[in-house]
Amino acid sequence: MTEPHRIAEVRRDTAETRIRVRIDLDGSGVAKLATGIGFFDHMLDQLARHGLIDLEIDCQGDLHIDGHHTVEDVGITVGQAFAKAVGDKKGIRRYGHAYVPLDEALSRVVVDFSGRPGLHMRVPFKAGMIGALDTQLVYEFFQGFVNHAGVTLHIDNLFGDNAHHQCETVFKAFARALRMALERDPRMAGVIPSTKGSL
Repeated sequence: MTEPHRIAEVRRDTAETRIRVRIDLDGSGVAKLATGIGFFDHMLDQLARHGLIDLEIDCQGDLHIDGHHTVEDVGITVGQAFAKAVGDKKGIRRYGHAYVPLDEALSRVVVDFSGRPGLHMRVPFKAGMIGALDTQLVYEFFQGFVNHAGVTLHIDNLFGDNAHHQCETVFKAFARALRMALERDPRMAGVIPSTKGSL
């Protein structure tokens, strides 16, 4: 019997941003993205394609100020959607990890759907901007995500001289780690992967 798709839709409206996120954790990597920041959309597309997650994001943010509220609030809303879609976490593998190279750059991402938000991120970006994305905001995206998805996330860029390559390896590795962690384990069907009995 085929398991039902894990789907969620979340809306977040503030004085700074208006965001709608829809995800299907059991999708095929289809993305429909409109954040107003082209390179950020490119990174979110990596999340969808390499995570095999169908992802729709529509964001209207105060980009006349800068990209901070948009990037951070998208991270928050995506995290909320993940938490809603994954539900009680029965039968998932829980842990995921990935190494991804791109030319001279190499990044490692490890994730635990622990229920406890925590972020370690070490990415020494070699440029302050990639297109219209301030590289400082990559951290804000992931901080927003972990706080609202309830995951522990370790991100390390091990090598890289080009900021575009550094960032792309991070998002691709993040996607691959999520894909592994969220995969249903037939040996754990109906079981929460924790000795505590809850996550």
